Amino acid sequence: MPYGLKPHLSLPRIVEMNLGFFGLQFSFGLQQANMGPIYSYLGASEARMPLLWLAGPVTGLVIQPLIGAMSDRTRSRLGRRTPYFLIGAVLCTLSLLAMPYSSTLWMAAGLLWILDAGNNVTMEPYRAYVADRLAPHQRAAGFMIQSAFTGLAHTLSYLAPSVMAMSVDRDLLGPNGIPVIVRMAFAIGAVLSISTIVWSITRVPELPLTPDEREALAAAPLNPRATLREVRDAIAQMPRAMRQLSLAMLCQWYAMMVYWQYIAFAISRSLFGTADVHSARFRDAVLTEQQLGALYNAVAFVAALGLIPVVGRFGARGVHVVCLAASGLAMLAIPSTSQLPLLGVLMVGIGLGWAGMMGNTYVILADSIPPQRNGIYMGVFNLFIVIPMLVESVTMPLIYGPVLSNDPRNALILAGLLMVAGAIATLFVEAGGKPEPKPAAN
Repeated sequence: MPYGLKPHLSLPRIVEMNLGFFGLQFSFGLQQANMGPIYSYLGASEARMPLLWLAGPVTGLVIQPLIGAMSDRTRSRLGRRTPYFLIGAVLCTLSLLAMPYSSTLWMAAGLLWILDAGNNVTMEPYRAYVADRLAPHQRAAGFMIQSAFTGLAHTLSYLAPSVMAMSVDRDLLGPNGIPVIVRMAFAIGAVLSISTIVWSITRVPELPLTPDEREALAAAPLNPRATLREVRDAIAQMPRAMRQLSLAMLCQWYAMMVYWQYIAFAISRSLFGTADVHSARFRDAVLTEQQLGALYNAVAFVAALGLIPVVGRFGARGVHVVCLAASGLAMLAIPSTSQLPLLGVLMVGIGLGWAGMMGNTYVILADSIPPQRNGIYMGVFNLFIVIPMLVESVTMPLIYGPVLSNDPRNALILAGLLMVAGAIATLFVEAGGKPEPKPAAN
């Protein structure tokens, strides 16, 4: 079937095809909510914390463009993208099961590398699968439902330890100092990682290749040299709008990394008056931060669904500017807010920003890239995520003391300023404007 003449899918089918993204993002949510505390329980300092998060950006930098290109060229009985979903899901499941049993800091860091490798093997082929499977006028709905599932998965993953604490003592620790409720949450994530992927690929399989597509794949065989050449050529031929997105992506993803790494430590100081990571008050701060994280992710879930008609009417670019600005202003206000209800209100801004980051940017991207290269460009686009993360992981230890006075609250102020800068940069992107009317139904 030629590109542009794909079958119209009902909303329930679009939801089903994205269910595997829910399991993938539940895993990411567990990382965001728990890796900072896990590292601190195992002896890491706040200043060096970002270096221990290098697994995500480095594996994404290496794996995602290659996997994206490979999935464009793969031929198998399961399809082009599906084999990567399954391999990544198995790696995620095994790593999630082992993570909370880490006995040393470097064991936890090593498992995070494997976990992020699994996530990255799955991520871009999954986004390419959505772009492959949907007609152009349905892509906004497809990517915004992905964003909604991201919000829902992160909400539940952030809440999982608190829910476990309803029946298990929150101060019950394993031999490594990691709470038992964290072990239970990671076990739930392991089950979801594999089961949701299997559901999606079973219920909404990939479309069969057309004769023209099979001929094109035969002329571009899957091998390392061809894959590397494809990545190089894609970067050299990158569409103008995609290049323009790079500055906004640098600002917003640097900011979110800072937020995830330091929000628990900031709340520990502002709400609980402690910097002692081995105290019961710090564990209370972590649970409070996770509950606030669940709130902003719940907002992201609702906002992603609510933004579907808004993006359809006004375009992803303008909507994204508003989302990033709301998130930036909220981050700037968090350090001076010492009352829990007010922090809850600020989570609305964080949630709007997160919904936009996980949906709007991909709508803008999908409008500006050739559809036959969805996989490679989805993979290359991930460089705009992992490079900012990599830059943040390397630079934050250098500035945390001299510039930020070893105070995580100052780190959040930096994050807020960068979010606002990202909103301004988005204004200059020459894509994602008001969309063309969708074709009339036959």
